[in-house]
This record gives sequence, C-alpha cells and structure tokens, in this order.
Amino acid sequence: MPSRTELVERQKAPLANPSDIEPKAVKEISGALNALLADVFSLYLKTKNFHWHMSGPHFRDYHLLLDEHGDQLFAMTDDIAERVRKIGGTTIRSIGHIARLQRIADNDADYVTPEDMLGELHEDEKALVLSMREAHSLCDDAEDVATASLLENWIDQAQRRSWFLFEATRNSR
Repeated sequence: MPSRTELVERQKAPLANPSDIEPKAVKEISGALNALLADVFSLYLKTKNFHWHMSGPHFRDYHLLLDEHGDQLFAMTDDIAERVRKIGGTTIRSIGHIARLQRIADNDADYVTPEDMLGELHEDEKALVLSMREAHSLCDDAEDVATASLLENWIDQAQRRSWFLFEATRNSR
C-alpha cells in the first residue's frame, strides 16, 4: 500500500498520457480542439437560449428543431474533450476558460425574432465548420486519423444543421 506521501505526490503529478503523436502536434491539435470545444459549448448554450425563447407561428417546429440541434451539440462535447485526453493533451476546466477560448459570439438580447435566431445560428454553424476544417488540417499534418475521422463526422452534422436552419428561413430572407 502506498504511503501518504506517495499518494500526495501522485495527486500533484501532471496528467500524462503517452501518445504516438509528436508533442508539438499534440499541443496544436489540443489547442484547436479546446477552442472547438469552447465554441461547441457556446453554440449549445445559444441554441438552447433560442429554443427557450422561441415564439411565433412556427414555434413548435423551430422549438423542436433547436432542441434536436442542442442535443447534437451537447453530444459532441464529451467526445471532443476525451479525444484531447486520448492524444495526451489537457482540456478546458471552467466556464471562464470557455469564455477565453470561444469564437462563437453570445447573444444576450432581450428579444430576437425567430428569423434572426435561425439566421444567427446558421452563420455560427458555418463558422464552426471552418474551425473544424482548420483542426482537420492539423490532424492531417500529424497523421492523427482518429481525430480527423471524428471531425469529418462533426463537419457533416454541422453542415446538416446549417442546411436545416437555412431552409427554415428561406422565404423570410
């Protein structure tokens, strides 16, 4: 049985996970994935905000659409963070950390029209796709095919969400 001193020392030891990916690439990919994770959390919360505050004649359809989108976004968060850990990186630790990394703007407005909600989310999804493509390039350079594969699936999901948001507002724009 380890002594108390040994247990305390283990608790102080940094998180480590040996990886076949070069340390420089781990740092770059982890950085890109952490920024992506912050954006996904931000977009999730914005999507839920709009879901909660939806109104108007298409309330039910838009409310359900945004609920589905929120579920997809939230499902990504654990996979992103776990991928960072699998390759040997560390991930975000707090709301403050998310706020420092996020590139998706918050929307704290008291009222947003349903069309503006969907239009804003459409633009955010397109920005998310661009960020994922940038991360994918880092993965390609490092031959991190597992992370690249996940990104490809998330890109497809984001493009589908973007498409649905675009089509839902087609006649209003």
